[in-house]
Amino acid sequence: MKKLILSASLFALLTACSNGDDNTIEFGMATTNKSVSLTSDENAPRCQVSLELAYATEKNGHKAEIINNAVQQRLLDMQDLPMQTATDSFANEYTSNYKNNYLPMYNKDRADTTKYAWYEYHYIIKTDVFGGFKGTTVYNIYLDYYEGGAHGINQHLTMNFENETGRTLALADVFVPGFQQQLSKILLEALEEKVGASNLKELHNRGYLYSMDMFPSENFILAEETITFIYNPYEIAPYSEGSIELIIPISDLKGILQEQFKQ
Repeated sequence: MKKLILSASLFALLTACSNGDDNTIEFGMATTNKSVSLTSDENAPRCQVSLELAYATEKNGHKAEIINNAVQQRLLDMQDLPMQTATDSFANEYTSNYKNNYLPMYNKDRADTTKYAWYEYHYIIKTDVFGGFKGTTVYNIYLDYYEGGAHGINQHLTMNFENETGRTLALADVFVPGFQQQLSKILLEALEEKVGASNLKELHNRGYLYSMDMFPSENFILAEETITFIYNPYEIAPYSEGSIELIIPISDLKGILQEQFKQ
């Protein structure tokens, strides 16, 4: 049901390196898989939970606790546990709640085969890490879940860790004060170019930014030469457009970057 896998090749992949900086973060991978049926019937709806969470190993010292607590708090709503224990606990609680909450409803709907899919739940998290810009590590999160409704939810989430301390970097740590207006303008131009729109009105006509202004997403990847801003479904566009990534060269951001993040 559950396992901890870390092959030599995977270990090499998960050891985050950043531009030759020796101050790196070593990662392992905690993996949990659990599946629970609503009833004992052979074809009963099921809830499947699959978690693959990278975690900073004990070799990183105190900053491992900082990183792992940040990951657990964001993804699992818990802290201060070994990552394997945390993923197992989440899977057990999620599947238990599924059965307790939905079995009475399913018993009422069992005769209606058109409602069967409503009860086929899943919750999947996959993660990977790689070296970012100037002593940072990027933590990628791919979340896929279905909890009833018209469709499932897919999200690409990110965290950026400072290798020296393990702290999570926010936009305010990367950009100078008052950056929002200029960065929003840069992102709006990038969005227009990406979708082939010449102005904001054309974006609106295509469903983009229909009820909101452009904004810098805290969901970003701080890479060696670019910063990628990620907008998940519904944030700036309809669900049908999926996740939108706007890749901005760091050279285009020099006027608003903190000094340590300039190339």
